Amino acid sequence: MSPAATAQKTISFTDAYRLALDEALGADPTVFLLGEDIGDEEGGGVFKVTKGLSTKYGKHRVRTTPISEEAIVGAAVGAALAGMRPVAEIMLMNFVTVAMDQIVNHAAKLRFMSGGQTGVPITIRTRTGAGAGTAGQHSDMLEAWFAHVAGMKVVVPSTPADAMGLLTSCIFDDDPCLFIEDSLTRALTGPAPPPGHRVPLGRANVSHEGSDVSVIGYGRPIRDALALAERLKGEGISVEVVDLRTVSPLDTETVLKSVAKTRRAVVVHEAPRSFGVGAEVTARIQEHLYDSLAAPVLRVASRDVPVPFAKVLEQEYLYKPAAIEAAIRRTLDSKARR
Repeated sequence: MSPAATAQKTISFTDAYRLALDEALGADPTVFLLGEDIGDEEGGGVFKVTKGLSTKYGKHRVRTTPISEEAIVGAAVGAALAGMRPVAEIMLMNFVTVAMDQIVNHAAKLRFMSGGQTGVPITIRTRTGAGAGTAGQHSDMLEAWFAHVAGMKVVVPSTPADAMGLLTSCIFDDDPCLFIEDSLTRALTGPAPPPGHRVPLGRANVSHEGSDVSVIGYGRPIRDALALAERLKGEGISVEVVDLRTVSPLDTETVLKSVAKTRRAVVVHEAPRSFGVGAEVTARIQEHLYDSLAAPVLRVASRDVPVPFAKVLEQEYLYKPAAIEAAIRRTLDSKARR
């Protein structure tokens, strides 16, 4: 997909990822891609994100690798130390566990262990998400693990435009970034951004302004929150939706500004509830705004169990838009008012 493709009014998430990679490869000769089956000879990737890129830029810059996550990330770290900007694809997020040593002990720490002399500008693209019946080893949202690692940036887009802008920013950031793509939304479309579009890392976006309650999240749940905000508007309920976009570093300022205005907050994410990003967001709100809150901060998340394979059980595992709505209404209950 060429930069001219942004002339179209809408693009899919897959188009957005490909466009960001295409522009980065064209702009900087130190950028290269590596991962399993990403070359055109192998079909352009399992999810077709890299389709056409090895033909355009050559197999030396879009490199198909063996099936070894350790080797992929290890090679990316070494290349970054040598002055390159590698973009490593780990096909599914559960598989990053195989490369945890390379990510946590090397990529994230080498800048600190060298006194700032050695940056590791790698981007790790990976994909996950429950709801498609791919079960417990292919569906986990593990963003909280990496948000806990000093030196890592963790990014989860919720729109195609943000997907392009955030991925581009990750590629040209001088520190390691984990870029998480959603498996279920890859064909969904949204407004196309202009060529060269970038979204700053660590900056949240108020996707929908409101005055009664703030709904804070990232990734797929933002779409549910926006739909609810539009529907509840008809009942006179004004919902503000804050899209974190970058999980780490967390834009605490934007979150607190929103909740200071609405005095109520619901935090939502797809990952299991316990020890999740929602707990951290909730804690920061409570610490800074405890005296001004009109109701307790509520969390909506998936269940604390492995992702089931059976469809009926998987749906019971997942967070639900109805639970977001129930939490919104609970914060607005007259008993919660001060």
